[in-house]
Amino acid sequence: MKMNYPLVILLCVGLLHQTSKAILMDKLANKKSCGDAECSHVLSMATALDDFIAPDCRFINIRKGQMVYVYSKLIPEEGAGVFWSGSAYSDRYVDQMGTIGYFPATMVKETHSFIQDTVEIPTTAMDFYCD
Repeated sequence: MKMNYPLVILLCVGLLHQTSKAILMDKLANKKSCGDAECSHVLSMATALDDFIAPDCRFINIRKGQMVYVYSKLIPEEGAGVFWSGSAYSDRYVDQMGTIGYFPATMVKETHSFIQDTVEIPTTAMDFYCD
C-alpha cells in the first residue's frame, strides 16, 4: 500500500492547528457603572427571580434563587435593554462559579449593596469579547 505523505502531513497539521478564534461581539452599551475604575469590586449581591438562559457567549445562565454578585451595570442607551454583569454562585451550580457575564437586570433583585459611590466609565470591545 502506497502512502501519500504530503496528505498525511497536511492532515496532522490541520488536526493540531487551533481552529477556534476569539469573537468580538456587538456592544450592549457605551458606558457602565462600576465600584472602581477596573470594575473589580462587587457592587451588590442579588437573588435571581427566575431562570435566564444565556443567548450567546456574552451572557451567563442563572437559575431562580441563585445568588449573583454584581460587578457592573451597563448604562443603557435609549431603547436598549438594561444589563448587568456578574457571577452566579450556588452549591448546586458549582461549574459556573467565577464565570462573569451579562444578564438582564430585571431577572434579579438586589439584596445587599456594597458600594454607594460608583464611577461611570466607557465600555471597551473587551467587555463584549467571547472566547
